[in-house]
Formats: sequence, C-alpha cells, structure tokens
Amino acid sequence: MLNATLLLAAIGPRSQEWSPTVAIVMSVCTVLGILAAGVAKKAGPMVGSFSAAQIIGGASFGQLIGVGATLGLTRLGII
Repeated sequence: MLNATLLLAAIGPRSQEWSPTVAIVMSVCTVLGILAAGVAKKAGPMVGSFSAAQIIGGASFGQLIGVGATLGLTRLGII
C-alpha cells in the first residue's frame, strides 16, 4: 500500500510554484472565508464583531477554498 501511494505521488501532476499571484488568490479566498463565517452563530470570545471561532473557522475554510482555486486556475492556465 505504501509503495502504491509513493508511486502515485511520484507520477502525479506538480502544483503551482509560490508566486505573488498565488498569494493574492489565497489572501482573497481567506478574506472571503472569514466573511462567509460571519453569518454563523457567534460563540466564544469576541474579536471586534467576529468571535474567535468564526475567525479561525473562516480562515481555515478560506485556505481550503484558496487551495482549490489555485489548483483550478493553474489547471486552466490562468495562473
């Protein structure tokens, strides 16, 4: 099983190298994730108008969206 996983990792497509464009995509997606978390129920200590849980959850969600956006834009040849 481990050999098959290593083989798939070796022949899989390479991801986009880090660049300012990737940083901008990731930053925008992180901000959108935090804003999307603003509609969630507020729980825990407040930091401004957001709770700490909303900021952490939104940032994590935004990072996941950013990775998908970066890979998708790279696949389409936009980045």
